[in-house]
Amino acid sequence: MTTHMGLDGVIAAETVLSHVDGEAGRLIIRGFDLDVLVGRASFEEVAAILWEGFAQGDRERIRQGMAAGRSRAATLLPDLLERACGLSPVEGLRFGLSMLADAEPMPHHLLLCGAAPVFMAGLARNAVVTPDPELGTAADLLRMLRGSRASAVEEAALDAYLLTIADHGFNASTFTARVVASTRAGMISSAIAALSALKGPLHGGAPGPVLDMLDAIGTSARIEPWLSQAIGRGERLMGFGHRVYKVRDPRADALKRVVGTLPADQGRLRFAAEVEERAIAVLARLKPGRRLDINVEFYTALLLEALDIPRDAFSSLFAVGRMAGWCAHVLEQEREGRLIRPLSAYKGPALHQAA
Repeated sequence: MTTHMGLDGVIAAETVLSHVDGEAGRLIIRGFDLDVLVGRASFEEVAAILWEGFAQGDRERIRQGMAAGRSRAATLLPDLLERACGLSPVEGLRFGLSMLADAEPMPHHLLLCGAAPVFMAGLARNAVVTPDPELGTAADLLRMLRGSRASAVEEAALDAYLLTIADHGFNASTFTARVVASTRAGMISSAIAALSALKGPLHGGAPGPVLDMLDAIGTSARIEPWLSQAIGRGERLMGFGHRVYKVRDPRADALKRVVGTLPADQGRLRFAAEVEERAIAVLARLKPGRRLDINVEFYTALLLEALDIPRDAFSSLFAVGRMAGWCAHVLEQEREGRLIRPLSAYKGPALHQAA
């Protein structure tokens, strides 16, 4: 047998949910190109697309169901804030999800997608927040974070971000969710496991370090010297390159367009655009023949900073959007019904002989 470390190149299952075409730089969500969805659909509509055939409900019913999930989570928030003292935002979110019982009567995919933004906002503010059931997920999340409604442009920008990251093939957290779901542990346990995988810095922790990099560069005059020195030391440029995409990450293009809808003086958008342009030129000069372009994390960091999302809450916010995809994969895996149980290649000592 051939061993594939990291499962590279291994097809572990069939799915109808999303297709990551790394060679062409495309992301297909159940037949829809990501470019078609961004700016034309909402987070709730993409959730409806992902869940179609697995769970009932059109966009409006799903919006109402997620709102009901937010209301249910709000009743647990005071207890969560008391118990999560001293935990990081993503650890607090993990604790909050663990407070949801398998016996919860409402559909668990709606409960989880409603609970995540309430727990994330409450933990970020360290305060009890009250959801507004009349709003969509993105608008209500920004309102809970700020205490008042954001602008329509900002709400649309966050909505576009959430739908852009809703699903992305068999990434580490999604595959984790499917492994747990295959044991019939249930959707809530599968989502908690997925969040635990997302917590790892090799999966969900890159947006924050992008801002750390911009902090370190500081000014336009330091861009090229800083980049050249970092590459010379063999350091990774945060927000550049992707394990699957051999060309530009289509999510990066989508979020770059979203960032372009915000005022140019909001956050560090102009400076970051200059860093991107010069970084690609420096990489082409110092690493000829190896294409390294921006990935989704680069413009994620800029967008979330411009929206005043706390830097340490980036991974939790990512989970809010990805929850729709995790739930879709759990539903699909439960329908498949087969326990995931790969083989391993034993490399230990030979069998000991009895004396």
